[in-house]
Amino acid sequence: QVRLVESGGGLVQPGGSLRLACVASGFPLRYYGIGWFRQAPGKEREGIASINSSDGKTYYTESVKGRFTISRDDAKNTVFLQMNSMSPEDTAIYYCARHPGRDYGPGVISPFSAREHDYWGQGTQVTVSS
Repeated sequence: QVRLVESGGGLVQPGGSLRLACVASGFPLRYYGIGWFRQAPGKEREGIASINSSDGKTYYTESVKGRFTISRDDAKNTVFLQMNSMSPEDTAIYYCARHPGRDYGPGVISPFSAREHDYWGQGTQVTVSS
């Protein structure tokens, strides 16, 4: 069955870095776009980064642009989220999710919309604190 498993979360100091991984199974990752989302305590889940499958085009929200980098290694069925210059505002549970198509192209509501994703991982906790 389709499965997404996140790892790499933990406690990091402000200004530090973490690298999250999302391992996919049960479907050929190379044919699907993938998004990263996060949900902070008391807040709604928000999409922060997404990546196409056909051309590797990436999308970022303003809150993470320039600090976070999404990438994929289809041979390893894995999508990564490199997070640098982290701040306490980045504290959240981080989820990866599958877009039911190769790319976030025309007709897609938004690369950051939960409605554009059909399968989700269980999440990994990221805490930024000194």
